Amino acid sequence: MAEQKLRKINVLMVEDNPLDVILTRELLSESGRADYQVDSVRDGIEGLSFLHKCDGYEKAPQPDLILLDLNLPRLHAFDFLAKIKKDPKLKNIPVCILTTSESKEDIEKSKERQADCYILKPLDLENFESAFAHLYTA
Repeated sequence: MAEQKLRKINVLMVEDNPLDVILTRELLSESGRADYQVDSVRDGIEGLSFLHKCDGYEKAPQPDLILLDLNLPRLHAFDFLAKIKKDPKLKNIPVCILTTSESKEDIEKSKERQADCYILKPLDLENFESAFAHLYTA
């Protein structure tokens, strides 16, 4: 029987904690539901450079999904989110807030700024995949 080819999904993770990046990569690679390519940047400024393919990111792939931590240095996640949702070339990329914050205010601000979902850390693979199942169904 022929092996089924998994859909490749490019993920941009905007996260300043290297351990969270490692954990997320491991969880996604173990899922077996898709071929996740996870690129990561440490803050919103680098995230914008990645998305605009400048400042060393000229060969960066267009992400299918952005995982965004709320508490970032240099450019807060809400400001980053507002900038990409105003950009016609970027506004349709799904953005998932991935955070430890259970604050109702953070959840509401995320909705107001058009985040597609809000997932609490530590990352639960089952919840993550169910949140995005509608985006990647065959």
